[in-house]
This record gives sequence, C-alpha cells and structure tokens, in this order.
Amino acid sequence: MLTSKRKFGNKGEEIAYKFLISNGYKILSTNYQKKIGEIDIIASKKECLHFVEVKTRTIKSVEKYGLPEEAVNFHKKKKLIRTALFYLSENKFSDDKQWQIDVISIILDTANNKAKVNHIENAITYDTL
Repeated sequence: MLTSKRKFGNKGEEIAYKFLISNGYKILSTNYQKKIGEIDIIASKKECLHFVEVKTRTIKSVEKYGLPEEAVNFHKKKKLIRTALFYLSENKFSDDKQWQIDVISIILDTANNKAKVNHIENAITYDTL
C-alpha cells in the first residue's frame, strides 16, 4: 500500500509527465532508480536529454515550508548529477551528448483541483553546487 506522501508525489509526477508531453518532450523513462539515486523523469526534446526532478507541494505547505524547488538541496543535487552521469554511461551515450537537469515545481490548489507548474530548465549544473 502506498503512503499518502507517495500518492501525493505520484500525482505531481503525473502532472509533470503530462506537462512535458504537451510541450513536445518524448518520455524515455520514469522513476529511474539505481543505488546511487533516482530520477523522476527522463525525457528528450530535440537533441537534448532532460533529467527531471519533480517537487510537489500544496498551497498551504508552501506557506509553511517554501517553494517546492527549494527542497532540492545540495545533497539531492549531487545525487541527481551522479545518477544522470550513470544513466548516460549505462546507455552508452557519447561524451558530447547534450543533457541537462531540470526541476519541475508543482503547487497544488486542492480546493479548486488546479496545479501551477513551473519548469525550471537546466536548474542543476556543476556550478550550482
């Protein structure tokens, strides 16, 4: 049985998945998991791979804890980079393959059944660590 926190996360990932498809992305993988970390969505658009971290909060939790993207801390950024590099190696992409790590921030208005989606492209790079 999924916990309510996991169900909530799944809802955010579903919204992000649909958002990416509607914006021309091709989904390659979801919930890519290895011992070193997890990537919520791996997608491609044009010649670029996008490793996407999805963070979801309700309006009320934003007031208490801050914006969803603020939950991507230093430790999480390092894990995302390592996991993305592992994926590239495991799938034998060339060293010059264009890729980036994006964050999709979702704020749910549960009272009105609406979501605000903020796609932050190239949000995590070596120089953001």
